[in-house]
Amino acid sequence: MTDQINAWRRRFIGTTIASVGAMQLGFSDLVHAQTTQGATPARASSMAGFADIRQIEAGTLDVGYAEAGPANGPAVILLHGWPYDIYSFAEVTPILVAQGYRVIVPYLRGYGSTRFLSADTPRNGQQAVVAVDIIALMDALKIQKATLGAFDWGARTANIMAALWPERVKAMVSVSGYLIGSQQANRAPLPPKAEFAWWYQFYFATERGQAGYEANRHDFNKLIWQLASPKWNFDDATYDRSAKSFENPDHVAVVIHNYRWRLGLAQGEAKYDALEQRLATAPTIGVPTITMEGDANGAPHPDPAVYAKKFTGKYKHRNVAGGVGHNLPQEAPKAFADAVIEADRM
Repeated sequence: MTDQINAWRRRFIGTTIASVGAMQLGFSDLVHAQTTQGATPARASSMAGFADIRQIEAGTLDVGYAEAGPANGPAVILLHGWPYDIYSFAEVTPILVAQGYRVIVPYLRGYGSTRFLSADTPRNGQQAVVAVDIIALMDALKIQKATLGAFDWGARTANIMAALWPERVKAMVSVSGYLIGSQQANRAPLPPKAEFAWWYQFYFATERGQAGYEANRHDFNKLIWQLASPKWNFDDATYDRSAKSFENPDHVAVVIHNYRWRLGLAQGEAKYDALEQRLATAPTIGVPTITMEGDANGAPHPDPAVYAKKFTGKYKHRNVAGGVGHNLPQEAPKAFADAVIEADRM
């Protein structure tokens, strides 16, 4: 292994973009790792869905969310990423409801029916603010503590909540592990192959990229689905159902700000500086956690060995076989739901 890659590995924890680790290092078997065999990716053609979408004012947002299960059941909050939406959890939810859970699946800021309450609120996508959104949602729904299940932006959000507000998180399932980052760490360049994997991040850094995403978000995000989950045979109806959430009027602004903020090309809001300073130290996470990774994840993601020690509480890792890509909850819903249930009981 070259000195360059060794240095890159050391920089990984605490960086947002270093989730490209697996592309350079390959997957490794942790002492705690177990592989879920036979988790055949779901063809999301059954079009499982949600009965209705509710709205609630929480913090700076009017949050759109799906809810299912008994109102007095233990709470599970499921968090999607980019470019996905709540339907990543459409087949996970009934499995959890059958076990008595109250399941909340919110649209993140910039997606679906979630709207800013004020036109004057910055369309901010920095990492801390999304976690603040979900804490505000829990407060609005009077949920003191919840188990979190998440991937992509959602996994980073869950990581942040578990690190900064562990009293609000009973347990966590995090696809691709530990994703907390910092602008400072992101200033360091990565090896060329790793940088290449983030092509869209650099595209979004340009005005041409912002205009291109605005004009072509439907086809752009479909391409991301295909690249991130190369073995997932999703149909057009499945993609188009989720693509409606990208029509949110704030979607482009939030997405562009998220990726520009990571590279230090856009400023965050000063009121979140203290939170970002804490996150920049790459805090450990002590809540019971199961991390997961699909065997065909085509998106940048870290090697599990890199982040294992960031989880200091009860911890397990699951490799999910069967051609499972980046959108693990939708591609392998039973494996994901089983992990949520197991984490909750750890």
